[in-house]
Amino acid sequence: MLKRRKESSEAGEQMLLRSTGEGPKGVLDTLMSGYSKLLIEDPVRPFKEENLQDIENNVDYGILAALDGTWVSYNVNYNKNVGKPSLASGVHTTIMPSPGTNSGTIPGKFSFDCEEYIEKLTFSLVPGGVRNRGGASELFCGAVKYEQSIKSVNTVEGQPNLKYTPIHEENGMYLWLSDVYNHAATKESIERDRGIHAFSEQDFKDYGYKGEYRNEPLVQISKDENNKKYILLSELQEGQEYYEIIPAKELKPGAGIDGPYFIPDYSISRSGVIPHGSTITLLGDIETKKGQYLVNGFPEFPYGDAAWETDHLSISRTMGGAGANACNPIDLDQPAPAWVHEKLNDINDPGENKIYTQRIMADDLYPYSVRPDLRLRDTLRGQEVKNYVHVKMSSKMKTGAQGGILNVPFVNRFVPTVEVDMHMWIETVVEDGKEILQLQYEQIVFFEFDFGDDGGTTSWPHIQVNTLRKLEDIPEEQRNVIEEQFFDKKPQATIVGDSEAPATGCPYHKE
Repeated sequence: MLKRRKESSEAGEQMLLRSTGEGPKGVLDTLMSGYSKLLIEDPVRPFKEENLQDIENNVDYGILAALDGTWVSYNVNYNKNVGKPSLASGVHTTIMPSPGTNSGTIPGKFSFDCEEYIEKLTFSLVPGGVRNRGGASELFCGAVKYEQSIKSVNTVEGQPNLKYTPIHEENGMYLWLSDVYNHAATKESIERDRGIHAFSEQDFKDYGYKGEYRNEPLVQISKDENNKKYILLSELQEGQEYYEIIPAKELKPGAGIDGPYFIPDYSISRSGVIPHGSTITLLGDIETKKGQYLVNGFPEFPYGDAAWETDHLSISRTMGGAGANACNPIDLDQPAPAWVHEKLNDINDPGENKIYTQRIMADDLYPYSVRPDLRLRDTLRGQEVKNYVHVKMSSKMKTGAQGGILNVPFVNRFVPTVEVDMHMWIETVVEDGKEILQLQYEQIVFFEFDFGDDGGTTSWPHIQVNTLRKLEDIPEEQRNVIEEQFFDKKPQATIVGDSEAPATGCPYHKE
């Protein structure tokens, strides 16, 4: 978890207020000033009821404050090695069980889709923040709601216009863990929340205690089990031995001030609701580079052989790897290997590693069908990026606090979703002397269905990547499409053959 100096927080709020009318010049620089890692030896602020309104009036949303507003797809074609012009900024890959399969028959058969898409993603700050009360610990969060709408973009043979089809809706909330307080017991809180009798007949009978509201332990000071004698812990003399402890039944003023203190190993959480039947909780933090949370320059993505990193490929390690590995990678900045367009057999494809993933390599959107985040890299090629913040989140952490996924029974039985990993880059781009914000993300959802010939579990990556900007920061021709598809309240038509008809049925079939 990150902590922030109070003066930096106030400066950030003022900067955001000014930037509302002047454009987001210097927003990342200001938002990320004054942050450092929260450690166990750092000072802990005491919570006082009289400060509650002030806390609510000064919510810290951290880097999430930069997301406030509506973001839409921004499409460019800077990579001249990719001959096919991009229809849209987003790319998604989807692997699903092949029709007719189930876990008890022929394993490992899958269908593969790769499409481009446009998107509207709206974030809104929740006023007043969120107060999580945990007794001696209090956690205040800056909450940010989000709503996501995605439409695939395809060409239709014989039709001059592109086809836009709704494929995904999602909503949820991000939380920035902004402030942790110690809320020790006070005389007033004890009296208000007390729920026991002032005098306990049982305490008097068992221990000889005659007082009211026993708020400290009793200790036995006599060794004679037949004639036990008890005193309050505060009455124990230095060095005096005791043989039994009777815990306190009530709080004393100041109780809880000695901890334990909550030191989370994450700063950001995301809760999302996905209409296919999954709810997710991701936990994460801002990734540093050379100790810096705000990194100068642009996010670095690999080129050539180095791009064959299975953590970012639509071909997982458990899918055979298309006959490639770290020692023998496929250069995704070159045309696909010749075997991708050959008829494969036992001679030129022993072990069936190539035929298994041939369709992914042969997709029209290659190389993005194999490694979608190269589209993010290629978008940055022609840009001047001043700085960026990199947020990394996951539902399954190697150590520490864990997120999670819940699936409805159908998904759980046939295509269980087991892990979600997400990278998000918030960037300052300089264009024509003006600084504007740009948002890029990569989300990888791992499915598990069926198994390999050896009975091992197969992991199937479903990947989404996109580049977004605010509506006013994209070219006019793109803005017109976005406004028509996402802001026009009239029902959109779906092309059917040579005619147009309103879309019917559930359109969210691609994921």
